[in-house]
Amino acid sequence: MPFFLYKGRNNKGELVNGMLESYDRNAVAKQLFNIGITPIEIVPGSAPSTGNNPFTSLFEESIETIDIMIFSRQMHTLLKAGIPIMNALGGLLASTKNKSLVKVIGEIRSSLDSGRELSAALNLHPKVFNSFYVSMIRIGETTGALDKVFLRMFDHLEFEKFMRDQIKAALRYPSFVMMAMAVAIVIINIFVIPAFAKVFQGLGAQLPLMTRILLGFSDFMVTSWPYLLAGFGGAVYLFLTYIASENGRYQWDSFKLKSPIAGPIVHKATMARFARSFALSSKSGVPIMSGLNLVAQTVDNVFIARKVEQMRFGVERGETILRTATNAGVFNPMVLQMIAVGEESGALDDLMEEIADMYQRDVEYEIKTLGAKIEPIMIVFLAVLVLILALGIFLPIWDLGRASLHKS
Repeated sequence: MPFFLYKGRNNKGELVNGMLESYDRNAVAKQLFNIGITPIEIVPGSAPSTGNNPFTSLFEESIETIDIMIFSRQMHTLLKAGIPIMNALGGLLASTKNKSLVKVIGEIRSSLDSGRELSAALNLHPKVFNSFYVSMIRIGETTGALDKVFLRMFDHLEFEKFMRDQIKAALRYPSFVMMAMAVAIVIINIFVIPAFAKVFQGLGAQLPLMTRILLGFSDFMVTSWPYLLAGFGGAVYLFLTYIASENGRYQWDSFKLKSPIAGPIVHKATMARFARSFALSSKSGVPIMSGLNLVAQTVDNVFIARKVEQMRFGVERGETILRTATNAGVFNPMVLQMIAVGEESGALDDLMEEIADMYQRDVEYEIKTLGAKIEPIMIVFLAVLVLILALGIFLPIWDLGRASLHKS
C-alpha cells in the first residue's frame, strides 16, 4: 500500500504531522478522524527508509504480539510510577531484548523529540501498532489516563493472543488428520498396491472390478506423480492468490465460519474478540460509530468485519445497537437479549464483556471436545479404506487360495 504524509490538528488544536500507510487519501482521512485528528493536508509520500538492504531485513527478528504485550505492561508500570514518558521509553530501550522492537522504540523517542504526540509516533509503525491500539493511546492522551490505557491494551492483547491461539488449535487437529489421511492414500497407492500388482500378474485370471480400479489408479499415480505434484502446487498457488484478493478473502472467511467442525469454534472466537474490543473502546470513551469502525479492523475476519460495518451504517441511520446486531445475523438469541438489556440499562460495555467471557468459555469447551467429534469421522474413513483394500487386494488372493484348495 502507498504511504501518505499528513498534517492536521488534534483535539487540543495543536498542529501534528506524520505518515500513514493506506489505500488512498479517503482511507487516511478516516484513520485520522478515528484517532482524533482533523486532517488539513494529505499528500502522497515515500516509504520510510529502514537503513537496511532487503537481504538483511529477511533476517531481522520479528515483533510478535507477546512483545507488544510486554511493552504495554512495562509502559503502564513506568507511567503509573510517575516516570516521564521519554525516560520510560529510554528505560525500555535498555531492557528490551527484541532488536527490532528496540529500533521501533528508538524511532518513537525521536518522533517525540520532534514534537509529535505518542499516538502520532506509534502511528508511524502500522505493522507494529494497529489503528485500534493507536486510537486507544490517543484516548489515553486526551483523558490523561495513559497508564490505564496501556494496562487495558495489555489485557486486550493477551485476550487477542489467547483467542488466536485457540483458533489455530481448533484448525490444527482437523488439518493434521486430513494430511495424515492424504499421506496414507499416497503411500498405499505408490508402494503397497504396486507390490500386490506383481502377484496379480501371475494369477492369469480375470480380476474383480474393485481390484482393477485400484491397480489402474495406483498405476496412474506412479507414472504421473510429477504432473500430480505440479498440479497440486499450482492449485495451492491459485488458492493462496484467490484468498489474497478482497472477494476471495471474504468467501474464505465465510467458509471457515460455516465449516462443520472447526466453524463454530472460529465463529465463537471471532465474536469474543469483537465483544471484547467493543467493550474496551466503549469504556475508553470512543464514540459508538468510531468504535465499531475500529473493532471491524480487529476481528481478523473479513466476513464478520463486513457485518460490523453494516452495524455502523445502521447506527449512523439512527437505528439501535440491538436492531443492527439482529440484522447482522451473527449473534445468537441469548447474546441479542444481553445486548438489549445493556442498551436499555446504559451498561452495554459491561454486557459486552460478559458476552466475550461467555464466548471464551464456549471456545475452551469446544476445543476440549474437538477430539471426540473428529474420532468418529476418522474411524469411518479408516473403515472405508480398509474395506476397499480388502475387496480390491485381499479378495483375489482369497479366491486364489480357495481355488488351490479345490484343486488339491
